[in-house]
Amino acid sequence: MKKLVAFGLVAALAFGALGLAGCGKTTADNGTNGTTDKPAESELTGAINIEGSDTMVNLATGWSMKFMEENPGVMVSIKGGGSGTGIASLINKTIDLANASREMKDEEIEEAKANGVNPVEHTVARDGIAVVVNPANGVEDLTIEQIGKIYRGEITNWKEVGGADKAIVILSRDSSSGTYEYFKEAVVGKDKNYASAAKLLPSTQAIVDETAANDAAIGYVGVGYLDPKIKVLKVEGVQASVESVLAGEYKISRGLYLYSNGEVSGVMKSFLDWVLSAEGQKIVQDEGFVPVQ
Repeated sequence: MKKLVAFGLVAALAFGALGLAGCGKTTADNGTNGTTDKPAESELTGAINIEGSDTMVNLATGWSMKFMEENPGVMVSIKGGGSGTGIASLINKTIDLANASREMKDEEIEEAKANGVNPVEHTVARDGIAVVVNPANGVEDLTIEQIGKIYRGEITNWKEVGGADKAIVILSRDSSSGTYEYFKEAVVGKDKNYASAAKLLPSTQAIVDETAANDAAIGYVGVGYLDPKIKVLKVEGVQASVESVLAGEYKISRGLYLYSNGEVSGVMKSFLDWVLSAEGQKIVQDEGFVPVQ
């Protein structure tokens, strides 16, 4: 499974897009060699800045690189930082599209409208959230109720759920993450809080690495980030996978979204239409997520 792409990718993508643009079609006569750098009218041109969900960084990068390859006159830049960060940037009008692994909150929508921004939600994929432990952990299956109690700090030792006599180390994404928000609502409890002892980590990859290194840890990651060095627990008897999410059998699943300011048009509409096409949705599958069509 691909590892989380570094956020410095923005510069690399921008450079790549500019390089590709030099290979685009040209027309008209500049008086010397019969060509100019002006793109043909039929060629799509423009720039799209996307920021947000760390869960979606690899997916959005896959989309952008393929779209730029097919449309060398377009530059698509990708940046992570969390769903909350992307939504805040959309509200502040500093980006074109926000990646989000959760729905916008009512207060965020109100803030956006107060700033002259009309958020429009586009569901572009689905994701399952896998509950993971170290491979040395003997526990195989937990209920949602048990996982909630662990994350609220009500179950503190693995022996309480059939494991070894070891204190549980709780790993979570930080509060800027859409995965943090979704997991809180779906598992911890909408009106409940994460245990004060929970370690809040800045990325999905950090959860993968810490779980692999600590035989007492429990964490959660999107199915697109599963790794052989961690163990996926069954939840209510079902293991998280693309197939179980698609079949509606795995309960901890959610939508993945792109948010725009108003209805998209021009190059952004072309990009979004492509993301939702068979080609764009194949990349969803390739990255370990679940297509929406």
